Amino acid sequence: MTEEAPTHESMPINPTRAKQLAENIAGITSRIQAASKGRDVRLVAVSKLKPANDILALHSSPTSHQHFGENYLQELQEKARLLPPSIKWHFIGGLQSNKCQPLASSIPNLYCVSSIDSIKKANALEKGRAELVAANSSLAAANDNKLNIHVQVNTSGEPNKSGVSPNAALELCQHIRDHCPHLRLAGLMTIGALARSKATTPETENEDFISLRTTRDQVAEALGVGADQLELSMGMSEDFEGAVRLGSDEVRVGSTIFGERPLRKDAKIKEEGGEEVVG
Repeated sequence: MTEEAPTHESMPINPTRAKQLAENIAGITSRIQAASKGRDVRLVAVSKLKPANDILALHSSPTSHQHFGENYLQELQEKARLLPPSIKWHFIGGLQSNKCQPLASSIPNLYCVSSIDSIKKANALEKGRAELVAANSSLAAANDNKLNIHVQVNTSGEPNKSGVSPNAALELCQHIRDHCPHLRLAGLMTIGALARSKATTPETENEDFISLRTTRDQVAEALGVGADQLELSMGMSEDFEGAVRLGSDEVRVGSTIFGERPLRKDAKIKEEGGEEVVG
């Protein structure tokens, strides 16, 4: 028989570390607000390979941050088991088709999957979310129990990048809307070319961000919805201010908040006595 998993109530938080994390995220939030000029922009704190203690520190008062992003299925499942259900998890990593159903069926507070680039993956997420809703009475009774989806678009055309081509985005978006009742088409996402990200300045505009915005506008028009009903998820630590200036509704920032990441083999799910390791 396995022992019951420890919960966040027994998880230690280092006050010095918590203070530093709070200052870091406050600095990012301030920069987002300056670039957005009053628009609401969601900040997803990318916590991959960082311990659950750090996430709990930022989720606790007074910071009370809600949105956290993870890249690996097993790591996300372990952290979701340890941490409060009030966290809104985002899966932002590359996702194999065979991992979609387990992801969508195992985490009730999974808020969004931001890396969908095929009908096969969308169908597997739909199946998993339907299973979860059927098995979870509180989720089934909720007015809004759909899983948000961002379709990933390869705006740079790089062969090693995931994502549908801009021309293929509409077909996938249409499929999610028409054939996946437990999913919500929330918007489009891109991870642009690194060189373009590094070259983005207050005076220059990132071509990948312009491409995603154009694709979103075309998809919205074809679907007969307002452009403001489809989010733009674009911008990371290197380039989030430029992304926000071009209309991004969501940015993903990790190392600027949490600091350097360990190697995956060295990353711990939980600090101070937590033997569980990301593997």
